Amino acid sequence: MNVSRLAFAGGVAASTVLILAGTASAHVSVQPQGAAAKGGYATINFKVPNERDDASTTKLEVNFPTDHPLASVMPQPVPGWKIVVTKSKLAKPLEVHGNKINEAVSKVTWTADGSKNDLGIRPGQFQQFPLSVGQLPEDTDQLVFKAIQTYDNKEVVRWIEEQKDGAEEPESPAPVLKLTAATADEHGAAAGKSGAAGADQAKDEHTEASSASSSSSDTTARVLGIVGILIGAAGVAFGVLAGRRRTA
Repeated sequence: MNVSRLAFAGGVAASTVLILAGTASAHVSVQPQGAAAKGGYATINFKVPNERDDASTTKLEVNFPTDHPLASVMPQPVPGWKIVVTKSKLAKPLEVHGNKINEAVSKVTWTADGSKNDLGIRPGQFQQFPLSVGQLPEDTDQLVFKAIQTYDNKEVVRWIEEQKDGAEEPESPAPVLKLTAATADEHGAAAGKSGAAGADQAKDEHTEASSASSSSSDTTARVLGIVGILIGAAGVAFGVLAGRRRTA
């Protein structure tokens, strides 16, 4: 009986921990698809859960960091949502691929525009809002986005509190995008190759492909030759056996 009570108490405690953990983590967050490398481009998703039982989320406003502005921000269409991208002039122009950029995206707003019976993010559901962003800064390890979530009952939740080092997570934390070390990809060193180098690389790749094709053809010919030999041997054996039966 005592064992049963202990098991029941343990189960209740574990359930309580899970419920509290789920509540604490149910806030607007941002995650990259793959890696968000410094100096590169990335696709990121803003994940928005609905925390209310009697209201739907109908608007999300994401404010971009002004200390590390992003010159390129392209939203992916989300069915049932209208998207507005707001740009602002920069106090200090950016230089991207040798070009000076005088303005950058300061805010992206998603507003539900579906039917009345299917409007926004319903209770118990979440929605992701994808963006293609770049060029990511190289002089920081993270980007902080301040988000504002609006419900159809006019309630507004501001996810704008920044995490302090060594402190507990704030009640309404701002979404934070962690950046990884820079890598050489199609937007990095590999894209900076000269035309001659690119031509040499293409030539090498063509030669490798031709060699692979030739090797594949040789292998196929050998296999067919072996199969032909086996079929011929089988035919000879069959003829010998047939001759012996006739003689018998």
